[in-house]
Amino acid sequence: MDTSTKQEERKLQFEEITPKTVSGMAMMLLNIALMAASIAGLIWGCVCIDIGNTTLAILLIAVTLLYSCVAGPILFAGLKVLRPNEAYVLTLFGKYYGTLKGEGFYFVNPFVTAVNPASTPFAAGEVFGAQKASAGKAPTPRLGGKKISLKAMTLNNNEQKINDQMGNPIIIGIVVIWRVVNTAKAVFNVDNYEDFLSIQCDSALRNIVRLYPYDVSGDDNEKTLRGSSQEIAEKLKTEIQEKVDIAGLQIAEARITQLSYAPEIAAAMLQRQQASAIIDARQMIVEGAVGMVEMALAKLNQNDIVHLDEERKAAMVSNLLVVLCGNRDAQPVVNSGSLY
Repeated sequence: MDTSTKQEERKLQFEEITPKTVSGMAMMLLNIALMAASIAGLIWGCVCIDIGNTTLAILLIAVTLLYSCVAGPILFAGLKVLRPNEAYVLTLFGKYYGTLKGEGFYFVNPFVTAVNPASTPFAAGEVFGAQKASAGKAPTPRLGGKKISLKAMTLNNNEQKINDQMGNPIIIGIVVIWRVVNTAKAVFNVDNYEDFLSIQCDSALRNIVRLYPYDVSGDDNEKTLRGSSQEIAEKLKTEIQEKVDIAGLQIAEARITQLSYAPEIAAAMLQRQQASAIIDARQMIVEGAVGMVEMALAKLNQNDIVHLDEERKAAMVSNLLVVLCGNRDAQPVVNSGSLY
């Protein structure tokens, strides 16, 4: 059996099952009533001892103690409360029992156990990267216990240093909007679905970044990380989704939030960008100056203002280009002598 077939079989495992439930409010009231009745039975058993009916007294006391101390508390353990977009993944003696969804008050088998591998003491994303190592910053405690959130959540991974297509090291960070769509796969197919998502996001980001340069000057058609953010985001979303299907997660959006050159080459790249900008500006200035010179010569010839030989035209063109292309304002010199 090849690798792709095995992967497809793993993706098909642990489809969600709806467990059997009854009204939690009805079961709670019934259990409270039975426990109250057991207390009344205990009192009646004591009365039976006083009147000499020892057998009935022992039976009543045994039944009431058994229910009030054992059965009653066990039944209370089967009560579950869910708010909107929350779920319980339940196991019964190690076997997947079902996923309880939908807001409400439920009663399920009191021997089931809720499982959530992501309910760690610290938030996902702080297991790796700079947040864990940052001095003086306490990790954020996780809330929610064994409940699994079905809400859309945000993963803001730490910034990474990755080489682009041209080998330049860049600093890049992404934000991913995701949610759990299959709780059974999220719990049983991976060890911790939040950490799994974080690692897969880092891997997908590296695979995408190495295919594109940070920026390319002079070619507007080439795709770059800086200029093709929408296309990069779509490819990033698609690749992450393929990697986390096994965990029952759905990627709603993936966006680049930070993009810059690494500090060791940032100064050199800034100089290159400045040089490119200066060249583009100079090119525009020269093109404009040549057009203005052509217009001036055409106007002189058209209006028959002055007749210049080729040498004088060349001198005039040179002077006009110096004036128009210079970095500073020109200082005019008045010729009071003869033109020739």
